[in-house]
Amino acid sequence: MVNKNFLTSIYDDFFGIEKIRKENEKLAEELGLSANFPTIEVKEEKGVNRELLNSETINNIEEQKKKRNEFMLNLFERIEKLYIAEESKNMLKKIIEYMRKYNENIEKDYINFNMCIYSNNKEVTNEIGNIIYVASKSFEYINGADAVQVSFYDVEKAEDVEEAYNTRNAVIIFKDFENFVKKDENLKDKILYKLEENIEKDERKITIFTSSTKELIENALNRNDKLREKVSYFEVNELKPDIQDVYQDIIEKLEANNELEEEFRVKLLDYIAVTYPKYPNSFPEYRDGLIKNILFNKDEKITENSIPKYEKEKTNEEIFAELNELVGLEKVKKSLNDLVNLIELKKKTEGDLKIKDINLHMVFLGNPGTGKTTVARIIAGILYNLKYIKQNKLVEVSSKDLVAEYVGQTAPKTNSVIERAMGGVLFIDEAYSLASGVGQGNSYNEEAVATLIQAMENHRDDLVVIFAGYTKEMQDFLNSNSGIVSRIGYTLEFDDYTENELLQIFNNLVKKSGFKITKDAEDKVLNIIKEYKYSKNFGNARFARSLYEKTVIKHASNTKNMKNKKVLYTIEKEDISTENLLKM
Repeated sequence: MVNKNFLTSIYDDFFGIEKIRKENEKLAEELGLSANFPTIEVKEEKGVNRELLNSETINNIEEQKKKRNEFMLNLFERIEKLYIAEESKNMLKKIIEYMRKYNENIEKDYINFNMCIYSNNKEVTNEIGNIIYVASKSFEYINGADAVQVSFYDVEKAEDVEEAYNTRNAVIIFKDFENFVKKDENLKDKILYKLEENIEKDERKITIFTSSTKELIENALNRNDKLREKVSYFEVNELKPDIQDVYQDIIEKLEANNELEEEFRVKLLDYIAVTYPKYPNSFPEYRDGLIKNILFNKDEKITENSIPKYEKEKTNEEIFAELNELVGLEKVKKSLNDLVNLIELKKKTEGDLKIKDINLHMVFLGNPGTGKTTVARIIAGILYNLKYIKQNKLVEVSSKDLVAEYVGQTAPKTNSVIERAMGGVLFIDEAYSLASGVGQGNSYNEEAVATLIQAMENHRDDLVVIFAGYTKEMQDFLNSNSGIVSRIGYTLEFDDYTENELLQIFNNLVKKSGFKITKDAEDKVLNIIKEYKYSKNFGNARFARSLYEKTVIKHASNTKNMKNKKVLYTIEKEDISTENLLKM
């Protein structure tokens, strides 16, 4: 196990400058040189006459030291370019410096630099692996000549791990931990034991675990304490590039072989500022996808027309105008206006008023088709404009996206969803499906709920969670989960639409598509709504949309032999169709 106090004393003097300086001074004195002359430690052997160290030998020593310094500088420059946390950069530099000092016999104790890298940026993980490999090989810190990447998608038996530690491989990088958690429980333990056994067998090999989230690796290592001690001390954490980083990287790559108009540069920055914060995947995927799109659309030069189209951000006034255009939902609209007024008051007073921190985790109660998902999207836009969340995004999931089939898989699966939603809004539809039920003891559901509760508490400044579902079922779910109830700041009730509101929704769909509708047709729609409204599992606005879609299909059939535009654009009574419209 790593002695942490020992490491602390090593790292206090980052480059070991003081120690090297004293050794250089001593050697310089023995050689009759200036104390400032750049030297490195020379390992003494019996029979060596130090008086024989002539100027040529000294020059060779100086040249060797210069090359090593240049080599170190190159590695450090590569580390500085990595999108990782500053403490992670410093740690990597210290590791490389320690390898060098061990090679030069300045440090006597061998440390195995197994590590974990938490990043979904494959360029970062590949570059770190390459840097560690190049440094450890150059300073003869490892046994073996090669580096290898092993995906858990390819590990089908424990012996596959053994094969990765063959005599030639010195740096072994394991990736795709999301597949490890899906493996049989017995196989998981065998794989972890093989990892522990091989790391123990040859400490002069370096093992690196990579994953998009820390939780995936931690959940695996928690099954084997000895292995966790061997690999979890050194950790590298990803740092997401900011908008300027992304912009400069894309510009550099495009400039290499293309001429860029100035207006393109301005518009590209606007595009990145709007689209990059919402992008769910890694930075390289965003960058490479955007570059391909721009190059595909370019002419002789790359102009602003080469930039993909995107929906511009809306102001809060525009968002509220969209909200107010929604039919019904009067109580919801009032609650959201009150919430925004409170947030703006808190911002304007800059903490002078003793207004407690606003808890924005929510519960939406209402039947299907009452506008819950639509309102959630609007809330994401409002909170983003108010700088309450970092990204204008809504991640929609249900219980099946959170709960796994086997033991040990639910927490990683839930954490993966949480990671996707970080910086925005996580909308869990039909959340009552996560209820365990009295006496049922569904441990998988309980594990998902516990993981969500932890995220709601730990990331309350970077994540808003909305639980949505039918009123009665949600009440039962909340009553059995006091941990969730205590973390909910707002409950919004979505009433069923009235008959006239449903008719208005139908008419809005008709007008939005460019049709007109006769009074007789409207009356028939209203009568159908009255007939179906009180049936079991009535879909509210979904019902209105379904009725509209069947009407358009019927209208197309009724007018297939007609050319008169007035007839083609008008919905008649005969077009209103309930064919195949489910009634329960």
